[in-house]
Amino acid sequence: MKASKLHVAGPTGDLQSRSVQIFTRLQAANPHPATELKYSTPFELLVAVLLSAQATDVSVNAATRQLFQVANTPQAMLDLGEEKLREYVQRIGLYKTKAKHLMQTCRLLVEQHGGIVPQNREALEALPGVGHKTANVILNTAFGLPVIAVDTHVFRVANRTGLAPGKTVLEVENRLLEIVPDEFKHNAHHWLILHGRYVCQARKPKCGECIIEDLCEYEEKVF
Repeated sequence: MKASKLHVAGPTGDLQSRSVQIFTRLQAANPHPATELKYSTPFELLVAVLLSAQATDVSVNAATRQLFQVANTPQAMLDLGEEKLREYVQRIGLYKTKAKHLMQTCRLLVEQHGGIVPQNREALEALPGVGHKTANVILNTAFGLPVIAVDTHVFRVANRTGLAPGKTVLEVENRLLEIVPDEFKHNAHHWLILHGRYVCQARKPKCGECIIEDLCEYEEKVF
């Protein structure tokens, strides 16, 4: 399949109306979307997201299911130690680098934040291994802020549909923040991630099963 083309959005009003329709349908199909990473605290979510880069949520959940039983706070993770941490996450890609970053992050959380995950972007992005997207996930999912995290799925869906075309992650994020109605912003990236993961897939999108197919501008639909 050829790569999808970027679409230039039509009049703002038309795009706003289409955005409302798209998210209304996604909400109706899944009223309470959530990350598929398993967690019970902001720190557990931070650990899971750090481990999830270039890894599946299934593999991360398998690792954290055992890890969180012995270490689910920054201090407990430090007490566990990097070598032992590696044993729990060794089946996850780039596990050595991730374990190193995680230990550094735990140390900063204990020393600078009293063992608590900060609720502001600047402090989050100062943590080792935490970039803009990870910070957005934490701010949105753990703390309920209306920010949108753009991963590969969101980037693909935003471009394919013509909802928020852009050549960079930041460009797509900014366009989504402009076009997604406020009432949908909190859940928007969850809906787009799940839609990209299970319907608007990279190699062969399931256009025949897509509930927003008639609102999509993708020119090479597969039925």
